[in-house]
Amino acid sequence: MRRSNHLLTTGDRYVHAVVFVKGLIYNKYISSKGWDKMKLIDLHVHSTMSDGTYTPEEVIKLAKQQGLAAVTLTDHDTIDGLAEAAAAAAKTNVEFINGMEVSVDYKNRKLHVVALGFDADSLAFKKIYKKIRSNKEKDMDKIIAKIKDKGIDISVEKVSPFINGTKLENYGIMRYLVSVHAADRIQKIWDTYINPAVEELGLNKNVEIAELARGIHQAGGVLSLAHFHKNIGLKGLTRIEQEKAIAQLHSEGLDGMEKYYTNYTEEDRMFAAAMIDKYKLLPTGGSDFHGQNRIGVDLGTGCNNNLKIPYEFYENILNHSK
Repeated sequence: MRRSNHLLTTGDRYVHAVVFVKGLIYNKYISSKGWDKMKLIDLHVHSTMSDGTYTPEEVIKLAKQQGLAAVTLTDHDTIDGLAEAAAAAAKTNVEFINGMEVSVDYKNRKLHVVALGFDADSLAFKKIYKKIRSNKEKDMDKIIAKIKDKGIDISVEKVSPFINGTKLENYGIMRYLVSVHAADRIQKIWDTYINPAVEELGLNKNVEIAELARGIHQAGGVLSLAHFHKNIGLKGLTRIEQEKAIAQLHSEGLDGMEKYYTNYTEEDRMFAAAMIDKYKLLPTGGSDFHGQNRIGVDLGTGCNNNLKIPYEFYENILNHSK
């Protein structure tokens, strides 16, 4: 029987059924081979260099404790923790690959893509990274002033001790606001204080996918779409619209897509698998681990052990990057 090329036609309901049935068969097969003995990985991880609570070195130590074969560090728009993580990984049997989660602008919405396997010392990477950082470090004093106008006791001097990377950015402000209990949830801190200030000042600019892809590809890396199902993603679009967006992103340089993610629904997983198969995307996956800033999400295993990301994904990235 021939599959339809249109995801949500009657033919595509057949595609979804095939993906689902194949998934069941595959899971049964690997269980008989000993799934628990497979080499597992995590390709979406955060540290104290952005909004996580584990240092880069602690992430690697935890990866070893969790029995992971390979891991990355994908802090938001920064590579500040990569050297520390790589050095820690070199002392263990955990393999490590460079990573960074990058915010990109796409048709009046913001997406997150995970850059993996790039050479951070290449000129091509340094060029695009400079642009990324300029967007994130600009006018921090003005953002702080806007937050102060809302009654928060804040200043550049008070925020400075909360800088974990090389320069002041929004995550330093976030950590300070957490320390003074500005809100009961981290997301509320962003929604109430940081994001409104950034938007009011017109500082909510990000790179676009095509430009980012050129830099990452020239640096030997790949780009994978993160959590397509979220607001910072393609949430709110129909499946047909999501497919069109993924196809366009792929045409502009997107290499892969997260096949496994901590809070995908079964339908999300089937859709991601269908897109990866149809557009020959690199499958990736990760827990989006944040430590104590995202309770219930564990490194490598997600929520209640609902993730098992095969080492093959890591090998595919290495081979693609050669």
